[in-house]
Amino acid sequence: MKKIAATALTLSLAVPFEAGADPLRDARASVAPALDSYAQGLLDADVWRRADLTPRDRSLVTVAVLIARTQSDELPFQIERALENGVTPTEIAETITHLAFYSGWANANAAIIAAAPIFEARGISSADLPGAEVDPLPLDVEAEAAREANVQQNFSDVAPGVVADTRDVLFNDLWLRPGLDPRDRSLVTVAALIGGGMQAQMGYHLNRAMDNGLTQEEAAGMLSHLAYYAGWPNIFSALPIARDVFDARSEG
Repeated sequence: MKKIAATALTLSLAVPFEAGADPLRDARASVAPALDSYAQGLLDADVWRRADLTPRDRSLVTVAVLIARTQSDELPFQIERALENGVTPTEIAETITHLAFYSGWANANAAIIAAAPIFEARGISSADLPGAEVDPLPLDVEAEAAREANVQQNFSDVAPGVVADTRDVLFNDLWLRPGLDPRDRSLVTVAALIGGGMQAQMGYHLNRAMDNGLTQEEAAGMLSHLAYYAGWPNIFSALPIARDVFDARSEG
């Protein structure tokens, strides 16, 4: 019986997304009806419709936080939802690639397994997606020099390999890939850091996100949205950092 239920759940996760659909609804209604009420009346009918963040951006940060937390059971549904909300296959692929560096290779591999059947069903192949060789976005030489000097000063005698790869692989390569706009790359990074409980890195990346075009209203909307997907404790750990970033920018 348990095997049959698991198979049914897998099949339900594989069906194309329809607006308002939830692959867990029947099971949730029978096991936790109060949670089902919150999911339908609060999460779907309210949170996902709030104006401070577009449905596309909500999908992008939701996919990012699920990857960061290795919550692969819900990923197929949310990837389908993201595609319906205007996230492109390239942006999904680039988000997975990007978060391999920020959440770990295994988390990215789990996301690939979740995404592969969806891409296949939609006729999306590797020919439709960017490979390793792309024309990079322009480098902000001044900002990168300041970042590199800070990392060199603090960590070059601790782990020179990490310092070199941070420069050469992350900021001079990964962050310059054009398949995900700098704002969106920052957005998924901040979401993954919050979801993974890695708030120590959040201040730098939230500032970078806002330098890349994320507004304070959108950042606040992201925090409110992710409370439901990363959990209240992770959000309350992030709120003081967000407040410091907002205050410093308003004073500057």
